[in-house]
Amino acid sequence: MRILGGVQLGLALLGGAAVCEPAPEAAKSYGPAQSEVRLTVRGTTDIARFEPVLEKFLAHSDGARIEYEQWGSNDLYLATDADCRSGYAAADLVISSSIDQQVKLANDGCAASYRSDETTGLPAVSNWRDEVFGITWEPAVIVYNRNMIGDALAPRSRFDLIDLLRPDDSAFRGRVATYDIEVSGLGYLFAFADSQQATTFGRLIEAFGRSGAVATCCSAAIIDGVASGDYLIAYNVLGSYALARADENPDIVVVAPDDYTLVLARAALIPRHAATPELAGEFIDFLLSAPGRSALRSANLIVDISEGVHAAMRLPENPEVSLRPIPLSVALLVGLDQHKRREFVSRWRAAFPKE
Repeated sequence: MRILGGVQLGLALLGGAAVCEPAPEAAKSYGPAQSEVRLTVRGTTDIARFEPVLEKFLAHSDGARIEYEQWGSNDLYLATDADCRSGYAAADLVISSSIDQQVKLANDGCAASYRSDETTGLPAVSNWRDEVFGITWEPAVIVYNRNMIGDALAPRSRFDLIDLLRPDDSAFRGRVATYDIEVSGLGYLFAFADSQQATTFGRLIEAFGRSGAVATCCSAAIIDGVASGDYLIAYNVLGSYALARADENPDIVVVAPDDYTLVLARAALIPRHAATPELAGEFIDFLLSAPGRSALRSANLIVDISEGVHAAMRLPENPEVSLRPIPLSVALLVGLDQHKRREFVSRWRAAFPKE
């Protein structure tokens, strides 16, 4: 299997366009300004969602300061890869929902090894070579607004969604949204995982194409569209963001599909050239500790699907059968193979043509 190098993958991620200098979307500092102990964390998690977790860690630390940068997943990969090649790491810890890109970085020698009681206690699907660690538990879900469509009509599976999109006069035409896989690394990961999970993928993509489904950038924008009524259904978005919105808006309903529900664990790695790898390891250990898990649950970054702890969540009929965690493994690199990615994106563009 031939895996893309950093430059090739960067061009593929950006559709072959000129590569712009990757940059964070936002940044914020936490802890005492005068502290000499600093940890730079780059992540794809929205600052507002991750802030309580950072603050809880600092409450357990000895005067450390955290510089947190929020990045888009593709730009974060490109920046981390560039740092690896230059021998200088701007970040001490990288946390991304695009776990395939994280495994790719580690496979290319860009991650430092780290072992502790907490990391060795992780299941095999959440620890790859003591270099990449799964720290959250977030389902890929369907989201709808019960003010716009009734619970009886809302899809509980991909089969239901295909049926809703089939009629030429469907009320859902142009009002179903999902990630644009050419913009979102997470969107590409979920879509490629879908293609490997079930025979429904081909029919679903065809239904999206016939019905004018919308492909757009990110979880927040898609869920905003459902909340406003611009979209009737969001497909394959992260349940953590959807449940956070449901906490604010009781009309938002989150469905873990009955046929299968992908589950993602955001992946953390310490760059090989990190300035403070020890402190980065301490933060990983905190995230895997009881206080850290509690903070992640409070931020909806750990979703206990099988326990049904959230009123807005519609659980699958058989969670023990339906839940499909995406393991941290070399198999994730298959979707980043240059030939496979080109073919997959071409198929996607046929359903979601660029204007």
